[in-house]
Amino acid sequence: MEVILLERIDKLGQMGDVVNVKSGYARNFLLPQKKALRATDANKQHFEAERAQLEASNLEHRTDAEKLGKKLDGLSVTMIRQAGEAGQLYGSVNARDIANGVTEAGFTVTRQQVELAHPIKNLGLFDVKVTLHPEVQVTVVANVARSEAEAKTQTKTGKAVVSTEEEETQAAAAAAAEAAETEAEPKAKKKAKPAEIGEEEAKAVEEAADEAVVEQAEEIFEEGAAPQPEPEAEAGDEAAGKAEDEAGDKTE
Repeated sequence: MEVILLERIDKLGQMGDVVNVKSGYARNFLLPQKKALRATDANKQHFEAERAQLEASNLEHRTDAEKLGKKLDGLSVTMIRQAGEAGQLYGSVNARDIANGVTEAGFTVTRQQVELAHPIKNLGLFDVKVTLHPEVQVTVVANVARSEAEAKTQTKTGKAVVSTEEEETQAAAAAAAEAAETEAEPKAKKKAKPAEIGEEEAKAVEEAADEAVVEQAEEIFEEGAAPQPEPEAEAGDEAAGKAEDEAGDKTE
């Protein structure tokens, strides 16, 4: 559905822009809140006729919002709630609660002006956006605590007041996570070692084979380089020949 924006809409457009939006968004939000008009020819003519007045009114409202924003920005609103030792609330803090807290502090805002994506369910300090004008936003701090004393402590320390036991539990959990990461590193290295071990074994086998070849060559060399029995046989033959010659001489 095409609509004409009557004011700036975040992530959508500026006043006077003709934009295409989903029908449900237009019917349920933009049109009922008078933030837009259907983009008909009649409405376009009407807007152009009223543009100067609308822009002047928008400028005036923005100026007022900026003045208010200077006073409201950074305001801390204390929300007293029951909670367990771990800091989890027995309930929650929603946009209406924060709007009421800001109003009690002297600044009138509605829950529609408070931008809170999800209810707050824990103790602590939370930054919350408040829209004073389509072009003016400020931040207030929701200080959710069990008592005024704890709220003051949270303001000083900047963190939630929880029991020592819970802090120890959180520290133990962090230590366990760190230990798990440390253990994971050696495992990863071990997975990479089989290839290295295979290379070392291959080298050892190759060296052993080389040594075996050398030993075998030495044995063969020793056997071939010492042909001692043959000379002994030749000496025996010579002795036998001399003995026969001597015997022949005697018979003559």
